[in-house]
Amino acid sequence: MPPGTDALRDEVRAFLAESRATQGWRPDSDFGSDWSASFSRALGARGWIGMCWPGRYGGHERSALERYVVIEELLAAGAPVYAHWVADRQSGPLLLRFGSEEQRRAILPRIAAGECYFAIGMSEPDSGSDLASVRTRAKRTADGWRIDGTKVWSSNAHRSQYMIALCRTAPAGESRHEGLSQFLIDLEADGVQVSPIVNLAGKHDFNECVFEDVVVPADRLIGQEGDGWRQVTGELALERSGPERILSTFHLFAALVEAAGPEPEPRLAEAIGRLTAELYALRAMSLAVAGQLEKGELPEVEAAIVKDMGTRFEAEVAETLRRAVPLEPVAGGSANAPSLESSLGASVLGLPSFTLRGGTNEVLRSIIARGLGVR
Repeated sequence: MPPGTDALRDEVRAFLAESRATQGWRPDSDFGSDWSASFSRALGARGWIGMCWPGRYGGHERSALERYVVIEELLAAGAPVYAHWVADRQSGPLLLRFGSEEQRRAILPRIAAGECYFAIGMSEPDSGSDLASVRTRAKRTADGWRIDGTKVWSSNAHRSQYMIALCRTAPAGESRHEGLSQFLIDLEADGVQVSPIVNLAGKHDFNECVFEDVVVPADRLIGQEGDGWRQVTGELALERSGPERILSTFHLFAALVEAAGPEPEPRLAEAIGRLTAELYALRAMSLAVAGQLEKGELPEVEAAIVKDMGTRFEAEVAETLRRAVPLEPVAGGSANAPSLESSLGASVLGLPSFTLRGGTNEVLRSIIARGLGVR
């Protein structure tokens, strides 16, 4: 790790201890668990959003590994990071790499301040995990584009200002990946309808976003027309490789170690040792991808490996706790002092989504197989 990261880690821990004492948020290491605009603004004021971006765009010109330290501490403490998460992790870096100067100057400082939030516009109805089957269309007009279509599973679109949407701007050629482009869409624009999709746990994070004759100015095209597939695969590398893909159940792992005590019985000691070794290896892999991203590389296959193995590890933590500790998962619980049963209950309900968000494990294994030349 770069010099100074130990001091940075201590600084983040002190901030989190003070924040929890004053704001009383519920700790949950799943990055998608809690939304707090005030917490995001506090992070922005500390310089912990947009950490790697140039100063002229509101960034702080820190290294990717310094950012990794901050993210790791936020997740380990179970902080409510959901509001700014997508914007900081992938939307901002996408604009930084492919966006116009006007887009960068208008949007990036607001993200870095913790005041601007983004939804992802990739998935569509009846498409499953086949991202290339995009049917949302963007047609040229005299002064820009007109967009018609539908996106689904758009987390927090009802609370976000913008969506980066993948649209078809030309017929597919020999490859379905041709003729795709990305657009910056104002979710308050005329013709945008955001409808809730309540999940089986009774929570409203997902949305269906319908675009009907939505007028998008010409300067809202991101990057080059027709280059959307290359851009979106780079975006997915950012989405799949971070510590959030291995730490969603870290709070349960910590609880398991605490429940085991200093002298656990042999089978429990073996289970904890095995999980620790897996976590250590996954962390090293995730750090390696962060290093590649800092060099400007797009480690699509490596990111897919981290995400596939990481989400399986997260499920293994919850299952190990269920087998090792005599308790039953329950729904609900106090927000400020959740019981172990309620924390386990929330994770059990969330586990199926861990293997879906960011690409299903089956799709990821296809990417890995192609990257290794075995498919």
